[in-house]
Amino acid sequence: MVEIKVPVLPESVSDAQVAQIHKKVGDYINEGEALFELETDKVMLEVLATASGVITQLNVSVSDVVTANAVLAKMEQSAKPLVNTVKEETKQVTEKPAMEAHSPSVRQALFEHNIDAKDVEGTGKKGRLTRMDVIHQPGTGRKEERVPMSRLRARIAERLVEAQQTAAMLTTFNDVDMTEVMALRSKYKDLFEKTHDIKLGFMSFFVKAAVKALQKFPAVNASIDGTDIIYHHYQDIGIAVSSDRGLVVPILKSCEHMSMSDIESSIVAYAQKAQKGALTLDEITGGTFTISNGGIFGSMLSTPIINPPQSAILGMHRIENRPVVLDNQIVIRPMMYLALSYDHRIIDGKESVQFLSAIKQYLEDPARLLLDI
Repeated sequence: MVEIKVPVLPESVSDAQVAQIHKKVGDYINEGEALFELETDKVMLEVLATASGVITQLNVSVSDVVTANAVLAKMEQSAKPLVNTVKEETKQVTEKPAMEAHSPSVRQALFEHNIDAKDVEGTGKKGRLTRMDVIHQPGTGRKEERVPMSRLRARIAERLVEAQQTAAMLTTFNDVDMTEVMALRSKYKDLFEKTHDIKLGFMSFFVKAAVKALQKFPAVNASIDGTDIIYHHYQDIGIAVSSDRGLVVPILKSCEHMSMSDIESSIVAYAQKAQKGALTLDEITGGTFTISNGGIFGSMLSTPIINPPQSAILGMHRIENRPVVLDNQIVIRPMMYLALSYDHRIIDGKESVQFLSAIKQYLEDPARLLLDI
């Protein structure tokens, strides 16, 4: 008899929730094939069969909470599939008798509510359906659905409340003229993609600008630990990525040593893994600063919430043509609002404004990024 257990969980993860069970008792499973998917507050974990054989016992159900080394299932090891000894009851399915043609009003109601006539009991003469039979069918009209909050969503909620309650959070705003960045991107995007086999986006410019600004204002890159301030002499930048499970923040480690192509490639790879739920704990752990791009969803302006224990987060927004004054002339420029939320316990208002101004300067004159000025 082979036991299949919950793997050892990382130090920061106390338990996990059973998200999926891929086999049932009596099914044959190959060694290395996924039997369970466990959801932690950070990532999805696959539990693989350690041998080939037949599942003889399942100790958990979907949504159960489990801890490290708990026995999830038992299996009888064998080289070939065994005859399934689990008997299934045969259920008699009674067909509903054919009904007379439905009236136009009934057909309209069935269409409006996307209901199959076979699923509705008729109360009319000779069992015919009436319009009220359809309208009163469960699932029509005002609907509610109650589902358990996912582990990731619960953890996001917990951290957002934690940030609001523990940090002295303020937000400062600025706007940036994206003309130069857009022109540079337009000029070199084809050559960039041909050379590096990756598209040139805006995020790499923002990451590069953030690295330079964080080096100038180290308090924005610091964190609080009890009564101590930890100054990080490296820039690990989290990039907020939306997935079907919720918002996740994979970390670009040591951004100060990354090229723009490295940044773009990493972001694309992380986004793909996030959609598949395949990010590892190491890839979403840590980070000294975060960038969130609400602009891809059409956001004009927002106040992002700090991701503890970090002390600041930069919010990007949509680019739109707006009238601005340059050299006493009103001109149209592609503008973006920027928002910096920061922990006032460690970052002064002056530093936050100067940091955001530095981001603005680097983006409006991207040559500064190359010349390190």
